[in-house]
Amino acid sequence: MSEEIPLFEIPWDEDDVANAVDSITRGSYWANGPFVEEFEDGLEEYLGVEHAVTVNSGTSALVAALTAYGIGEGDEVIVPSFTFIATANAVRLVGATPVFADIERETYGLDPERVETRVTNDTAAILPIHPYGAPCDIGALETIAADAGVPLIEDVAESFGADYRGRTLGTIGDAAILSFCQNKILPTGEGGAIVTDDDELARRLERYRSHGRASSKYFDSPDSGEYTGVGTNVRMSDLVASIGCAQLGKVEDHIFNRRRVASRLSDGLAAVDGVDPHTAAGRGRHVYQLYTVTLDERVDRDAVIDTLTRREIASKVYWDPSVHLTQAYRDEYGYEPGALPVTEEISGRVLSLPIHPGLRDGAIDRIVAGVRDAIERDRATNTGQSNTMQN
Repeated sequence: MSEEIPLFEIPWDEDDVANAVDSITRGSYWANGPFVEEFEDGLEEYLGVEHAVTVNSGTSALVAALTAYGIGEGDEVIVPSFTFIATANAVRLVGATPVFADIERETYGLDPERVETRVTNDTAAILPIHPYGAPCDIGALETIAADAGVPLIEDVAESFGADYRGRTLGTIGDAAILSFCQNKILPTGEGGAIVTDDDELARRLERYRSHGRASSKYFDSPDSGEYTGVGTNVRMSDLVASIGCAQLGKVEDHIFNRRRVASRLSDGLAAVDGVDPHTAAGRGRHVYQLYTVTLDERVDRDAVIDTLTRREIASKVYWDPSVHLTQAYRDEYGYEPGALPVTEEISGRVLSLPIHPGLRDGAIDRIVAGVRDAIERDRATNTGQSNTMQN
């Protein structure tokens, strides 16, 4: 019997274990220890930014960034609907209104032309994502944000290490958020960060993540600290940061191997009619946090999923329904099908296949064969049904 192929596996080695043991056995500074500072310094060096402020999740990073910019009730933030729901939810959590714009067919990122039509006097920020590990047209969005006089906040949750025409994602906007959830390029289990070159924004973020406290030296100071604003506790723990430090040291190796796996998958699927792998559309480096294909409209996606499942090959749909057609957004804002035609078409046709840095060639070939056989079987079934109806 064939071994199950999961959607992803977390790459770890003894460096991760050693760092975790070091953090635990220190017996102190678990909440705010030396690995946090080391991880933030490492992120700043890798990305070439002035500030990296770590938090406990990518969602917390989104909320913190919006809060630090003073975005709230009465404001609008332009976002994609083709995204994990946290992108839009974060806007609602600060009291602002998410305004959805449609996406490009090439990259599945926000379409700059559609974004321009959504800009109003109430627009307070533009918040694009870089889907699946590839850049959206962030250069065009940068111009639109500048013309509108609003911050551009990049959601780089899926694209750590990717670039846009030689510019590292996360360094193009006024700020960017990162996610270190277990299936991300740089995994720590959970965790996130906000990166920026804005000194004052970084100070506001540091205060927000620690209850509005002006000093970060709470645990080794004799006084109670000075609180200069309202905040919450979304700090990253030292234990999580210890894994981040280990993972950051090998992230380029992980990216290299993800791209190798993706290349072999794409080569194998090139001869399969009706399967179009997601690409960076010639705009930069794709890091393949997800390996996603768009199926031809004639292909029954459920049939492909069923065949892969029976062959013990995982697959997953990201994201259908897209955010504006989830119950939470239909109930609140009254969205109906047809509001974002490209988003809705793409969400109905995408399928993510297994990928991780250690995926072996034999497993890759099984995935390709599973997709190919599923489509061939589906077409043979449909042809047979068509001939029966004609007879």
